[in-house]
Parts: sequence; C-alpha cells; structure tokens
Amino acid sequence: MSPTQIVVTVLVILIVAAVAAALVVAGRRRALRQRFGPEYDHVIAEQDSRSAAERELRERERRHAELELIPLDPTARARYAEAWEELQVRFVDSPAETVGQADELVTRLIAERGYPTGDFTDQIAHLSVEHARTLSHYRDAHEIHLRNSRGEASTEDLRQAVVHYRALFADLLGEEPAARTTPEQRQPDAAHDATNR
Repeated sequence: MSPTQIVVTVLVILIVAAVAAALVVAGRRRALRQRFGPEYDHVIAEQDSRSAAERELRERERRHAELELIPLDPTARARYAEAWEELQVRFVDSPAETVGQADELVTRLIAERGYPTGDFTDQIAHLSVEHARTLSHYRDAHEIHLRNSRGEASTEDLRQAVVHYRALFADLLGEEPAARTTPEQRQPDAAHDATNR
C-alpha cells in the first residue's frame, strides 16, 4: 500500500468513526427527548451546556432505576380519588387551606407510589423519568402553594394551583387528566365564577 492509500484509508476510517459517533449521540439525544418531553428543554435551559443537561437526565434515569416503585391497587386508587373529590368540594369554602391540603395529598400519593418526598428539587428529578409531561403543572402548583403560604396568592391563583395539582395527581393515579370531566374538576371553576360575581 502506498503512503497516499494509507492516508486515504485512515481518513475514511476517521470519517466513518465520526459519523458513527454522531449517530450514537443523536440517538441518545432523541431517546432523552422522547422520555423526558418538555422536561428535556427545561433542564437544558437550567444547565450550562446540552451535554451537562443530558448527563443530568441520564443520572436521573440511573437514580430512578434504584427506586422500588409500587403500583396502586384498586382500593388505594379509589381512596385517593375520593379524597380528591372531597378536597375539590372544600375548595369553594376555603380555597387557601385546600391548596395546602392538595399539596399534602399529592405528596402522600407520591410517597405511597415509592418516590422520595424530601427536597422538592429531588422529588422533581425522580418524578421526571416517568411523569415529565405533568411536571410543569407540579412546579406551578408548588410555586402558588409557596406564595399562598406567604399570603400572596389570589383566589384565581389558588384555583389554578388545584388544577395544576390535579394534572400530576391524575398522572400518578394512571388517569388521563384531560380525558375526564368530573365534579371535582368543575368545582374550582364554580369557585372562580362565585368570586367574580
């Protein structure tokens, strides 16, 4: 083989290796985007670089794999659904307290499913692997809950918090949040109508 042929062969091998590496990276990126949905973009915005964000998401997957998640049995699912209905009914008379109760109920459900419930940031990280599509609701609800504890949330904010909590709650129960229209979903709207009269 001549020196020119050796150089060309080496260049071809390097190009093929570079293309293969790019395809692997693109495949991993696509898999992370599919798994994490909007959470992928949220983490990218928080991190210094795309590679750092993707490392964070892969680390979340690793930690999630160590959890012993527990599916709810039908009795527990019915108990939580009933507790949510009662909570929604109480919203009309005491919206500020109901938001705190919604936060507690969601946290109990998260714990019963086997997720850690300590630090909110860690909680979000663990939930993001299977419930990424409802995390923005949970973040918004939690932020309103914190504002409510400081006395800074309006009744409309509180109504929105309950709607946001409901999205994650339904996801954790294995329901489609938008697929059902039940009395508990109509209650916050009724409270909204009552406060705007």
